[in-house]
Amino acid sequence: MRKLIALLCVSLLALSTAAQQKNGNLFPYNYAIDDLDNGLRLVTIPTDFPNMIALYIVVQAGSRNEIEPGKSGYAHLFEHIMFRGSENYSPEQRDRILKKAGAESNATTNADRTTYYETFSKEDLESVMKLEADRFQRLKYPESSYKTESLAVLGEYNKNSADPTEKLEEVLHETAFTAHTYRHTTMGFLKDIQDMPNQYDYSLQFYNRFYRPEHTTITLVGDVTHDNALALTKKYFGEWKSGNYRPNIPSEPAQTEPRHASVAWAAPTLPWIAVAFKGPAYSDEKKDKAALDLLSPMAFGSNSELYQRLVLKEQKVDELDVAFGNHPDPELFTIWARIKDPKDIDYVRDQILATFERFTKQTVDPGRLEATRSRIRYSFALRMNSSSAIANAVAQYIALRRTPETINKLFTLYREISPEDIRAVARQYFTENNRTIVTLSSNRGAN
Repeated sequence: MRKLIALLCVSLLALSTAAQQKNGNLFPYNYAIDDLDNGLRLVTIPTDFPNMIALYIVVQAGSRNEIEPGKSGYAHLFEHIMFRGSENYSPEQRDRILKKAGAESNATTNADRTTYYETFSKEDLESVMKLEADRFQRLKYPESSYKTESLAVLGEYNKNSADPTEKLEEVLHETAFTAHTYRHTTMGFLKDIQDMPNQYDYSLQFYNRFYRPEHTTITLVGDVTHDNALALTKKYFGEWKSGNYRPNIPSEPAQTEPRHASVAWAAPTLPWIAVAFKGPAYSDEKKDKAALDLLSPMAFGSNSELYQRLVLKEQKVDELDVAFGNHPDPELFTIWARIKDPKDIDYVRDQILATFERFTKQTVDPGRLEATRSRIRYSFALRMNSSSAIANAVAQYIALRRTPETINKLFTLYREISPEDIRAVARQYFTENNRTIVTLSSNRGAN
């Protein structure tokens, strides 16, 4: 059975690769884009996977949009509140409809977007669209429900606070950024979360600002036709009124000196270090972000010289990870390391910094660059093995550019990156004045 599954995966990859080679695109599926008069965008992606449909609704409202002092964490709060009922459906009615449809339903929030998604049988498309349209246009929650959810968010924050990496990330962003809203994490500042139960009226304002069609893209993937998808979107979302609020996201001033912070952890834990440099925003036209995407696995991935030495050979580190996501504004290129012995913190830090410096001076091997390009390309292609997986893969790019075409443009850009491009971009961003280092350790030792 396992051999059969493996052969099937290889066959699917071969078909996907053939389609890509035929049109030169990584994203092999035909899609349609429709813009309603109110600013809502519909992306329809029919696939060959039968019977099932994935509905992803991406709202361009994340913690990045929380520009008012004292009002962080509300994008994440609404991920909770959007399940508290609407004008025509109570939470219980909503659950019954989705259960009857056999639908999987959830949501997620990050710095730049909130995504709501369901996977269900194609015959239930209209009932799910009607259900979703009601909460996006007519969300209704009493103050008592609001307080319950705001306290649940506080509980989630307190639970996360037991994880040292959550605190490390919080301090890292607060240290690295001084003006931009990336300064606070998706959860928000603790003092703001504690005040949430008192901000019912503000919550209504937040909803009216951001849950508008011009900030929203509906993506339907699977056993669906364009005509039916468009007709149902117009029927249930066509009367949704557009708004006029545009957040003025503050620009982050240039960093003029290296920054550092340390976190004293009360409980026993192995020490952690985060070494971060301000990196470029997402682009499918400029080479900066694409070049660092390719550098990342070569310099810090599991096959890198640094990983092989610190994790496998010397065994001074038991976790070494890189974080460098796609964002509309410049964010952090961060290396995270968990160190087995506190006496090795400085050594590990210096090895990480030496690796950054090395790639500012040396060009990468062309063969290794080509192999990295291929791995990134085909690992992305292999992820698209179901309609829900396709929708999930596309969602982040929909949030950035509102079209799957940006995927093809990005992977075309990857093909154009040379070893000299990578070195030049590394020199530009991996500078001392662009660096923030945060350490976390406990005086009580590890378990």
